[in-house]
Amino acid sequence: MNLRVPTMSEMIAKNESPDFLFWVGCSGSFDDRAKKITKALVKILNNCKVNFAVLGVEESCTGDPAKRAGNEFTFQMQAMMNIQVLDGYVIKKIVTACPHCFNTLKNEYPELGGNYEVIHHSQLIQELINQGKIVLADGGVYKGKRITFHDPCYLGRANDVYEAPRELIEKLDGELVEMKRCKTKGLCCGAGGAQMFKEAEKGNKEINIERTEEALELKPNIIATGCPFCNTMMTDGIKNFEKEKEVEVLDIAELIANAANL
Repeated sequence: MNLRVPTMSEMIAKNESPDFLFWVGCSGSFDDRAKKITKALVKILNNCKVNFAVLGVEESCTGDPAKRAGNEFTFQMQAMMNIQVLDGYVIKKIVTACPHCFNTLKNEYPELGGNYEVIHHSQLIQELINQGKIVLADGGVYKGKRITFHDPCYLGRANDVYEAPRELIEKLDGELVEMKRCKTKGLCCGAGGAQMFKEAEKGNKEINIERTEEALELKPNIIATGCPFCNTMMTDGIKNFEKEKEVEVLDIAELIANAANL
């Protein structure tokens, strides 16, 4: 399947404007594992004929890691640059597969004059399924599989999005099994707050190992995530326990794209 990914500049040149800007994010653009999540979401958008575009080389980091690491100056410079680009294209709606980008664009850009309707990819995919635009194969690849969902901090506790990803999992004919700490009591994967980019402080155990242990207690076939950072941390946890052959770590978009045979 040839992926169609128009850029905003191409659209404007044709005098067109998209319904959604897909904000890819640094992970989705540069991290080899996260690129697969980006491709899965593009397959879904293409399949459902969603009119979208990306910024391409005009997209920069939202500034989230700088802000979380305490560098407010760098964050504001990044944000102002992005707002200038977004407003130049008169962007109204943004979809992103990264809860860090989601939270920053939705809740922190308005203070700097950037006002957009921002949704997480799990919410958009849920809408597309409800509209009948995505048809999942009966008795699909996940029939009878035990799937647990790890709540990303910036999706769950920060923005109260708990049900969209779970509703998608329930459409897969699998069995959704919940960890002891989930939803409002979910445990961080250990990558938030710019921790992704630094060595851990000394302690008894890394957070992602603790979280992976909680997931493995449920004997899942799949750990589902909705965040590229969480995906990295849970994958590292699975490798730590040498369970790569038994447990897959997959993003919500990958699960749906696979189940729809895209």
